[in-house]
Parts: sequence; C-alpha cells; structure tokens
Amino acid sequence: MTGARIRRGVLGTAGVLGFLALLEAAGRIGLIDRDALPYVSVVLVTAVELAADGEFLRHVLITLSACAAGLLIAVAVAVPAGLLLGTVPVVERSARPLVEFLRPIPSVSLIPLAMFLFPDSGDAKTSLIVYTCAWPLLVNTLYGLADVDPLGKDTLRAFGFGPVAVAVRVSLPSAAPFIATGVRIAVGVTLIVAVSVELIAGGDGGIGAYLVQAGSAARTDRVLAATVWAGVLGLAANLLFTAGERRLFRWHHARTGETS
Repeated sequence: MTGARIRRGVLGTAGVLGFLALLEAAGRIGLIDRDALPYVSVVLVTAVELAADGEFLRHVLITLSACAAGLLIAVAVAVPAGLLLGTVPVVERSARPLVEFLRPIPSVSLIPLAMFLFPDSGDAKTSLIVYTCAWPLLVNTLYGLADVDPLGKDTLRAFGFGPVAVAVRVSLPSAAPFIATGVRIAVGVTLIVAVSVELIAGGDGGIGAYLVQAGSAARTDRVLAATVWAGVLGLAANLLFTAGERRLFRWHHARTGETS
C-alpha cells in the first residue's frame, strides 16, 4: 500500500509540474497576455516571498483562526444534535423537513444576511463557517448512528443501561469514524467560506482581504500567489485530517474493506 501511495504522489506531483510548465511555456510564446497574467515562474517566486512576509502571515493567521473557531463550534453543536436526532425517532421525523430545507442553501448566499446580523465581520465569518460545517457533521453523525450494530445496543439495555448510557457507550463510539469523515469534509469548506466572506466584508483582515488589497494595487502576481497559498493550506489540512482519520480509525477501514 505504501508503494501505491508513493506512486500516486509521484504521478500527482508530475501532473502539477507538467501543468505549470505548460502555463509557463504558453506565457513565454505569447499565448497568454503577460499584461493580464504574469508568468508562472513570477507567481511562484512571489509565493515564496509571501511565506516570509509578516503582513501576509498575519492575514493567514486571521483566516485560520476563524476556520478553527468555526469548526470547533460546529462540532460542539452538530454532533450532539445528530446524536439527538439519531436516537430519538420522533425528534428526527419532526426536524427532518427543516434540515432538508436548510441544508442545500449555499452559505455564500447568506453572506449579506450574516453581515446584517453580525456587524463585526469576524463574527459574520465565524457564524457562516459554523453554518456550513454543521451540515456534513450532522449528516455523517446520522449515517454513523444508523450503522450502529443493534445487538450492541440491545446487550447494553439488557444489563439495565438507559438510553443516554447506550448512546454514549455504544452509539457515539460506533459513529465516531463517520463523524471524523464529517470533520474532514467540513475542513475542506471552512477555508472557502472564510475567504469568501473576507473578500466581501473585509473587516479585520484575512486572506480574502489581502486579495482585495493586492487587486486594488494591481499586483496580479500577489493575488495569484496568495491564491496558491490558500490552495496549499486547504490541501495540507485535508491531508492532515485524512491521515489522522485513517490512523485513529484503522479498525473501521479494515472492517469496511477500504484501502489506504
């Protein structure tokens, strides 16, 4: 499995490098207007410079702090809500229409409402991150609870344990791999929501605010370089949580037959 993973990594790296080389060549031979888009090499050099730019790092820290705070709040709200809906059928049937109505609403469309309800742009950003992250966490918690072995719950009930004890001792641990998957999915969207709000609201800064500032100064190289770093941060977070999920729930992947 390790060899297959290495091969996938090498092929993926080769694909990215090949794509960048094609863009560089297109710029050099004039297929891409240099006045509109700088060379890839220029963007990459600027990206390296931004890694040592204290002002840019401050913006990155602001964005990541909002992402972390929103994700933690979403976990604290969505997982207990999913546990309640998944263990009390009457509540689940009552709340299901509301969940199915709210879940498809794009979080970006709620930015004006969030800015109206929360004059502070940081609060608006965090609230939208919570809203967006809550849905994959809630849905995956419900899926996980539906996958719990009923024999385990019946055994615990036979020993006199109540519904709360059964939920905490059996249902929640069994659903943990699904919840972890929900966290991984949520991590992938936190950065998108945070930067989207920062692009529109500005306020206390962040990667989105930096993009606006660089665009206003006609620094296309910095706009693209900051975008590259946003993508790198998102990829790094996804890889980190994926590795942690596989390590923590190796037994689950072995049981379901999933490969690394």
